[in-house]
Amino acid sequence: MKFIISLILIALISFAACTVLPWWSIAPASFLVSVLIPQKVSLAFLSGFLALFILWGAYSWYISYLNEHILAHKVSMLILKNDQPVALIIITALIGGMVAGLAAIAGALLRNPSIKNNPTV
Repeated sequence: MKFIISLILIALISFAACTVLPWWSIAPASFLVSVLIPQKVSLAFLSGFLALFILWGAYSWYISYLNEHILAHKVSMLILKNDQPVALIIITALIGGMVAGLAAIAGALLRNPSIKNNPTV
């Protein structure tokens, strides 16, 4: 139950924060939720990663869908050297997921520092 609550809170706080703050505000949001909701380090990473992977993936697809993927086609040609707007959306979601997941790990380790010395967690 903590995992689902954490996932939803990270997604909601990150979405709200990104409307008025820079894109990297997802990291403090994920960090804060991981500090406040105690979880294993692996579950904290997974909740942060999945929350932002789904959020950024869905939101970037929605924005791209609204302009009929015109910008995504052009940017994918510049960055990926192929006309693959779906790959660009997946890369965007992966970047957001990794930033939030790593921030969630930091929050989980701050809450319980004894985990640092246990490599099995």
